[in-house]
Order: sequence, then C-alpha cells, then structure tokens
Amino acid sequence: MTPDALRGCTVLLVDDEEANLDLLEAFLRSDGYTSLVRTSDARRAVPLLEEHGADLVLLDLHMPHVSGFRLLEEVRARTAPGEYLPVLVLTADATADAKERALSGGANDFLIKPLFGTEVLLRVRNLLRTRLLHREQRRAREAAELLAAAGRVLAASLDSDTAMEQLARLLVP
Repeated sequence: MTPDALRGCTVLLVDDEEANLDLLEAFLRSDGYTSLVRTSDARRAVPLLEEHGADLVLLDLHMPHVSGFRLLEEVRARTAPGEYLPVLVLTADATADAKERALSGGANDFLIKPLFGTEVLLRVRNLLRTRLLHREQRRAREAAELLAAAGRVLAASLDSDTAMEQLARLLVP
C-alpha cells in the first residue's frame, strides 16, 4: 500500500477547540494529507461524514451540544454492516472510565492530549492502512463470489447459448 493511497484518504476532524483543529490539521498536512474536513460543532459532524465519505474520524469527547460519546454512537449506527470506519479519540480526559467507555463504544484507538505529532501520524497511518486493506479484502471476496457464481452458471448447462444468457443476467442485473 503506497503512502499516496493513505494520504488520499479523507479525514474528518471533530473538536470544539479551533486550536486543536489547527494543530491536527498542521500535523496531517505536514505528512502530506490533503483531504481534511474539520468542524468545531459536533452537530455538523454526521452530515459532514456523509457528505465527504470520510475514511477516518478524529474525535474529541467533551464538546458542547453533542458529546463525543453520543457522536461515536451515531457514527457506529450509520456505518454499514461489514464496513470498517475507524474512529480515533483524542481527548484531555485521561480517566480510565473515559477510555473504557470510548473503546467499548466503538472507538478504534485513543490518545490523551496534549498530542504528539509523530504519535498522531502513526496512529492515523495504521487506522487508514487497516481501512484500505479491509476494502481490498471486501472487493476480493466479492470478485471471488462472482467468479464462483459464474462457474456454477456455466457448469449448469451444456447449451452454450443458455449458459451465456444466464451468465449475462448474473453479470448485468
């Protein structure tokens, strides 16, 4: 997997503090990430996620209007079954309860502020790599299933015209 493939991914940054968003954006841009979507209003996070098709969400926990815990629930509820959409929690809440609650609520990783650029970038890279590998695996599985179905169709009839007609219906629903 090339670094360019990772850097082409869309990252959604959600934090009520503009300074934190600026810092995260600086970390990511310095490493070549260009598709960054940010909001300081957690109420806008889900619409932005859906609009931009984010590949990773960087999420603060304690925000006005909508907590990061609630937003995490919404993100998980909107993630299709079998899909892998990673969420990295970035919070100043260093309590074991916050970490346990976030991770059991569906977060994939957890970092405590203050943030260190190298650590953020390594976690982002690992989560995005996993997302892209998950997509590749799903595409390969779908292709294998299609080939198996095509094989069954071709083996089911000795008449080549019938087999080709059924194969065409399989390939072009």
